[in-house]
Amino acid sequence: MTIEIIVFIASILFGILLYWRESKSNKIYKFFNKLFYSKELQMKDDSKKGFLYQQSFLMRLVYIGVLFLIGVLVLRLIIPIDMYTIQLFIASISGTLIGTYLANFVFKSSEVIDEQGDSLVDVMKDTVEKGKDFIKDLETKDTKAVQEAKKEIKEPEPPKKSARQRLKDKGHL
Repeated sequence: MTIEIIVFIASILFGILLYWRESKSNKIYKFFNKLFYSKELQMKDDSKKGFLYQQSFLMRLVYIGVLFLIGVLVLRLIIPIDMYTIQLFIASISGTLIGTYLANFVFKSSEVIDEQGDSLVDVMKDTVEKGKDFIKDLETKDTKAVQEAKKEIKEPEPPKKSARQRLKDKGHL
């Protein structure tokens, strides 16, 4: 179990490294593209698409699976010891996939921050200013509400005389 965790974490880092490396240059993908496709079907020179970079989930899974299958076959030829081959194979493929998506998330978020950096600062400043104005409005509304409440609360009127007392005052009782 421990070796699987170590392989999984290492494969996450390997996936990040592969994705980063392919985002910088996709020469290997272009080479295979030129090798397998005719001139009309080849990708354009300005395309940045690679084995992992800007690729769909299924194609990433296929390319990573083939990469690790070749690696396992070579490893089995070099070291003929049978050591959890299937579990390590699955841990390495899943870790590499997760690593590529983590790298994709980091790249996308850094692009958004770079593009929207100035506007984010302006939005934050506007939000702070609106908050200050809102607090000032609340303070003025509170003082107005207190003054209105004081106007509504009048001096207590002297208690009115009962009907019996009024009749006595007039001399009817």
